[in-house]
Amino acid sequence: MEHLSLYRKYRPKNFEEVIGQEHITRALQNQIAQDKIGHAYLFTGSRGIGKTSVARIFARAVNCLNNQNGSPCGECEVCKRLAEQNDINIIEIDAASNNKVDDVREIREKVKFLPVGTKYKVYIIDEVHMLTDSAFNALLKTLEEPPSHVIFILATTEVHKLPATILSRCIRFDFRLVSVGQLTQLLADILDKEEISYDEEALKLIAVAGEGSVRDTLSIADCIVAYSSGKITKENVMKVLGTTDYDLLIKYFDLLKDKNIGELLSLVQEIDSSGKNISVFVKDLSKHARNLLIIKSCKEAEEILNLPQEAMEKMKNQAQEFDEKQLIKYMQIYGGAENELRWTLSPRLLLETLSLTAMTGLENDEVKKN
Repeated sequence: MEHLSLYRKYRPKNFEEVIGQEHITRALQNQIAQDKIGHAYLFTGSRGIGKTSVARIFARAVNCLNNQNGSPCGECEVCKRLAEQNDINIIEIDAASNNKVDDVREIREKVKFLPVGTKYKVYIIDEVHMLTDSAFNALLKTLEEPPSHVIFILATTEVHKLPATILSRCIRFDFRLVSVGQLTQLLADILDKEEISYDEEALKLIAVAGEGSVRDTLSIADCIVAYSSGKITKENVMKVLGTTDYDLLIKYFDLLKDKNIGELLSLVQEIDSSGKNISVFVKDLSKHARNLLIIKSCKEAEEILNLPQEAMEKMKNQAQEFDEKQLIKYMQIYGGAENELRWTLSPRLLLETLSLTAMTGLENDEVKKN
């Protein structure tokens, strides 16, 4: 039996299964239930957050013979046929590889033909921003006044690249990044179904690494499941992702606070010799400074960061040792080193330089003020 990755196996089949996009799914369901369906839609947002999945669900829902409050029933003859993903009434086009004017002209010719056995023919054009200028111009008239049996759904991660003439012809929906809490719950539900045991802390780390993308989160989970061969633990997640233990970040910042140059350089040597990815570690340092700043400045810090409780308590204590200006300076120093890390021949030397700059640069600032 063919192995399916988690993000393919658990792709949502109806609007109720889509997470983090209630503002969109409810609006689409209402349109379908009230029979006020538009002729052209634009789905925008980051990668892996549900644009194509929602487009497929919508395509089935508008054709469903017995939709449930605007959501496809999944049981009728049409739903079952459209679920096969090779039905001639749902046409998915990758604009990255079909971006020329001739490709759009072919669409214009084919929209004239009536759907077979359904009410609507739905065109889903993914990465639509990749179309050439002439292709966009060729699409304009068809997009503005398509036949009554045709619906266009344009999806893009880079909406700013679309011409205003295209934007004005579509009903636009902006997809949001999914929260860490929702991603953690999704992981728990899926792993329970897969009968895989896990630590709650491990799931949070995976969700944070997913950075709001459902697809990225489940892809990461796939890798960790393969590595773990059993229970998913915090340690396994950190090994696969190369992320840094909170205790190590806290130790580093304690040495920074104490201006202990010798110990800090020894810690850098230890990090390098242990095989840690220096680029990831520097990114984690910038993120740690940001987390401390949020803890120090925001009343709802726990909700914003959604970190393990033990780590949160340690970071609350450490946040009191720094002022906001210091933390902002650290964010600038470590966050601004991304390009240098990409090209440097010695990541360790660069980390040592960044560490000393963070430690002594603040002192120099203080001398200038005095």
